[in-house]
Formats: sequence, structure tokens, C-alpha cells
Amino acid sequence: MADHNFDVVILGGGSGGYAAALRSAQLGMSVALIEKDKLGGTCLHRGCIPTKALLHSGEIADNTREAAKFGINATLNGIDMPAVNKYRDGIVDRLFKGLTGLIGSKDITVVSGEGRLVGPKTIQVGSDNYTGANIVLATGSYSRTLPGLEIAGRVITSEHALQLNFVPQKVIVLGGGVIGVEFASIWRSFGAEVTIIEGLSHLVPNEDEAISKGLERAFKKRGIDFKLGVRFSGVVQSETGVAVSLEDGTVLEAELMLVAVGRGPNATGFGYEEQGINMDRGFVLTNERLQTNQPGVYAAGDIVPGLQLAHRGFQQGIFIAEEIAGLAPIAIDESGIPKVTYCEPEIASVGLSEVQARELHGADNVSTYEYNLGGNGKTQILGSAGFIKLVRKNDGPILGIHMIGSRVGEQIGEAQLIVNWEAYPEDVASLIHAHPTLNEAMGEAHLALAGKPLHAHA
Repeated sequence: MADHNFDVVILGGGSGGYAAALRSAQLGMSVALIEKDKLGGTCLHRGCIPTKALLHSGEIADNTREAAKFGINATLNGIDMPAVNKYRDGIVDRLFKGLTGLIGSKDITVVSGEGRLVGPKTIQVGSDNYTGANIVLATGSYSRTLPGLEIAGRVITSEHALQLNFVPQKVIVLGGGVIGVEFASIWRSFGAEVTIIEGLSHLVPNEDEAISKGLERAFKKRGIDFKLGVRFSGVVQSETGVAVSLEDGTVLEAELMLVAVGRGPNATGFGYEEQGINMDRGFVLTNERLQTNQPGVYAAGDIVPGLQLAHRGFQQGIFIAEEIAGLAPIAIDESGIPKVTYCEPEIASVGLSEVQARELHGADNVSTYEYNLGGNGKTQILGSAGFIKLVRKNDGPILGIHMIGSRVGEQIGEAQLIVNWEAYPEDVASLIHAHPTLNEAMGEAHLALAGKPLHAHA
């Protein structure tokens, strides 16, 4: 058994882990990065990147179907899923090579294998021990299921859905959150009949209610069916499909059922509990400095309660490296983390919803404004629709920005600057937004909220 000593030992090479490794190396620390699978983790190989590639293929399919609307003669002859998957895998492979090359160019010891915390500061991989002055736990997440619901056969998770080499004719999506609506969007674009089952009263229930309603209207228009406020009770599989029962007695039939009820923390079985690390429902608990209750042991990414987003993991990894290096970085404000859902139409949001803002600041101290993208030239050119909703404190800053429409995810950069820098509508109204862009809708919305609407009704 060999012993190896480092300034920082990181368990998990996904978004949080590899960001911590890169920043730690940059700051002159010796680093060991332990990963049992591939560097890049869920995001690169089974999550963000491959699903967005499929969504883009779906967008191409929709554009081809609707080409005549734009004066182009084109016919959609079908979806070649093996070719779609080849396109997707090519993107993942190029990014993976880039990442491994980047990490290989730094002074980082990459350890391939399954690690386990066996001491306060020691992780064992096979017969080797890696001891760090500091430890970073970043073991990510897995696709959850419901109690008693077995993932097998025609009942699949997003990981299985990504590997399909055919387009199902009919599919049921259990869960109307981010993963559920993105796969529903993909399959609908590819020509499948899709029904979403969501136990809460709205799709994307973590978004502002106006956005949820906007998505429901858009999905109805696209022919995506959904059952809201009704719970799943069981599924029976046959050789050709699934029969899904709901608690109200409804039975739905389809070829496949995707279980998209969220992701759970992958933090059990690594020795965390045995080493006295505080856990809650499988999550690793930290303070705002991302330190566990054990000195010098930090946690990042999906195992830490909060938004399960790759860019949150990146930022937390960077934060931990800088904290270890003594740079005293500013604590990450969770409410200021931008979110994007890449279904069609896209959803993007940052900051407080209207309900959250009224709860925090008082119902009479908050006002909102919705700018309809129908007045935006670029949106008209794209043949899209949607709106931007602003939430502000009266006589105060913008507290939240919520958007729905094609490509609104690309507008989240300015939106997060506005919210995180606590800009007033008047501050944004004085900035010039280029015409004709989707971005100028952001300017128009703030002009209206500042009391001087241009292409909008106040």
C-alpha cells in the first residue's frame, strides 16, 4: 500500500471537482483528482451537453417542418437516430478531449478508480492512500426514482433515454421539471406523442408561475399533453409498451416511460458518514464557505443542498480552491445563480420569483412588469413568442428576471448582472441595446418599468 500526500485531494471529476482541481493547481497547490469514470462527469457525458445537442437536432427538425413559412422548400424525410447520436457523441468527445488535455497540461495527478474516505483527510483508491491537507468531496448525483418504482425494461431514466437509437411513437414522461420538459421537447420535435405527468399544479414548478403558465400554453400549441396535479400510482409493462396508472384512475399507454423526478445526491457509500461528516437525507451539509463540520473537508456540486446545476458546481469548485489558498472569496449567493431550461420555448431566470419577492419584502413593496416578445423584431423574424417578466422592489432594485421564448437562455448573462449588481430599472434603461436583437427586449422591459416605455404599453 502506497501513501501519497497533496495539498488538495478531490473526490469526483465532474463540474465541481475538476474546477476545484484547475483553480487549485493555478494557485500553486499540489492536487490529486480522483474519478472512477470519465472526467467531466454527468454534465459532459450524460447531462447538459448531450441533451442540448439532441435539443438542437430537434430544433433543426422543427425548422425543416416549418420551412415553407420562411419561403424555403424543404421536406423532413425522417429522424436518423444513429446519425443524431453520432453528432451528439462527436460534440461530447471533442469537449472531453479538450478537458483531459487541459487537465493534463496542469500539475494535477489524475487517479482513475473508486475512492473512499477512510480517515479524516485520507481517500483510499484500491491499495493506495491519498492524503490531503484539504479534501474536496464532489461525487455528484444520480437519477432518482419513486419508492417502489423499478427502473427496468421500458421504464427508463435520462441516461437510458440518451442511448436510444430510435424515436418512440408514444412516450410518457413522469415529472414536469427541467429534465422532464427537455426530453418531452426533444421527443415531440422528433415526432413522438408525449404526455407529461406532474404531481404539482404546474410544469417547471420551481419557476415563477407566469413562466409555468407560459410553457403550458406553448406545449399545448406544440401538441405536448400533460396531466397536472395528479399523482402516479403504478406502471405495468408488456412486450410492446407500458400502461401507467394515475391516482385519479386514469390509465395511459405508451411505448416507454421516462422517470424524470429529479436527481439525488451521490454521497452514500463513500465513507462520509463513518468519518463523522454531517449529512441530511443523503446530502452533505456545509456552511456558506462550503466547509463541512470536519476541518479542512469541503463539498461542492450536487451533493450540497441547493440548485443542481453544472455552473453552480464550477463556481463552488473555484470558491473552495480560493478559500483553501486564503484568498477569502465572496460567498456565493444561491438566489443569484442563473437557471436555463432548454426546451422549446426556452426558459431562463435569475433572482426571486414574484411570490418569493412579496414574501421577503412585503406584498405592497414589490411591482412587476411583463414585456411581450411580440413587440420584438428579432422574435418576429424567428417566428417565436414569449415574454420577459421583471420583479422589482418599489423604488428599489430589480429582484428577479424571468423569461420564456426561443433563445432567451442567451439573455441570462445580462439578466444576472442586473440582479446581482442590484441595478434599478433606470440604470438599465439608460443602456443602449442593439437593434434588432432579442437582447433589446431586455432594454425595452426596463424602459417600461422605469416609466418610459418605447415599443411597449406601460
